[in-house]
Amino acid sequence: MNDQTFLFWQKWLTYANVLTICVGILVAFAGNSIVFEIHNAYTKEVFFQGNEFTLEELHLKNWLFGVIGATIVGFHVLMVMISENAFRKKERWAYKAMWFGLLSWFCIDSGISIYYGALYNVMLINIAALLLIGVPLVMTRKEFRK
Repeated sequence: MNDQTFLFWQKWLTYANVLTICVGILVAFAGNSIVFEIHNAYTKEVFFQGNEFTLEELHLKNWLFGVIGATIVGFHVLMVMISENAFRKKERWAYKAMWFGLLSWFCIDSGISIYYGALYNVMLINIAALLLIGVPLVMTRKEFRK
């Protein structure tokens, strides 16, 4: 792989994580907006028999989205810092750390979602994030085997 191709995938990785930081901010502060309308509708269907959230449930959901959004932001800030520093320098630990972080999140989040019947979370969120961040990791793998 030439340096330009590697740089393309490294920047993809950085920008994918920046985009995910923006999504995390939206989760934290705009979880009831039109952006999450489909996710919220499926949540109501799976966990509340299609009923609207009560005020107490909405408060709990908003708090949980705030905590989840903050966690998304923190995780992906770390991913950006790794991508822009050690990953760009082709330090093997950075490549492994990004894969381990991504896959541990994906497996735990998806497993819990499936267990509780929230397959929509896996389909709408998890697979998209796995592909968005996983593709540049797959495409650069040979650079970290040297």
